Amino acid sequence: MAVIALASTASTGVTSSALALTLASPRPSLLAECDPKGGTLRAGFLRGQITAGFGLYHLAAAERVSPDAMANAFASHLWPLDEGGHRKLMPGLTDPAQAASLGRTWSALSDVLHVLAQEAGHDVYVDAGRLSFTSGQLHETLTPAPLIYQADLVVLVVRNTEPSLALTRHVIDPLRAELDERGNGSSALALLVIERETSRGGHGYTTHQIADALKTPVLGALPWDAPVAGYFTEGGTPPRGYARSDLLRYARTAAEHLAVVAQRRRVQQQFPAPAANPQLAGLLQRLNPQRGAARG
Repeated sequence: MAVIALASTASTGVTSSALALTLASPRPSLLAECDPKGGTLRAGFLRGQITAGFGLYHLAAAERVSPDAMANAFASHLWPLDEGGHRKLMPGLTDPAQAASLGRTWSALSDVLHVLAQEAGHDVYVDAGRLSFTSGQLHETLTPAPLIYQADLVVLVVRNTEPSLALTRHVIDPLRAELDERGNGSSALALLVIERETSRGGHGYTTHQIADALKTPVLGALPWDAPVAGYFTEGGTPPRGYARSDLLRYARTAAEHLAVVAQRRRVQQQFPAPAANPQLAGLLQRLNPQRGAARG
């Protein structure tokens, strides 16, 4: 299907949104937690089930050995999010200091993610965290820039409030320029709105108003659901009936729409299929639901 990178300009719910999309997707799905500032799902949603010896950081050393080692490491460090292994997670960094070692790993990881999307039919979501720019360009250490450049869609998560719009407005133009110069084109840029009531009791800006204000299409909207979002990022006891929550119900609709738009854009732009790679072919054989279920 597609590789969709989610990012923001502030702490607006990128991780909880990405996890909701992954869990709600009607197809096999994968969430790569690639925020260089560190991941929260290991200690939150997974409630400490896995140690620091597992996850994204270990791909860097494997990538320096060979593409085969990288592919094997990727498969070995995925964690199942459901009993059938249809939804998987690449857990993120445990220490922001680890991000510096991933500079040359992002591109190799992007290749793997695109093979999963195009050849294995996965919905792939990248939690790219908060965007950081330097001299008008994406910071190469503080952002997973190659993942953003090569994504089928780059989705900015924004709340329906004036402060969130004000912060997002400042990055729209430089991000468009970056995508045109280094990525898959500025038409890849879109918005996902987190709808919440304002402090004054109102309902904030509508999606139409946000699209007009930021001159960027809104491809989905999720309700503000503090209990479920908190469970995703902070752990604890699952809210009662969270699997049937409005957040996951709306996330399923958003996942469907994002996939349709990404696929249509891929056809219109005539993006090439992933290059044949024996190592990645072997990777696909390892990433089957039975393996994920056995580990769960």
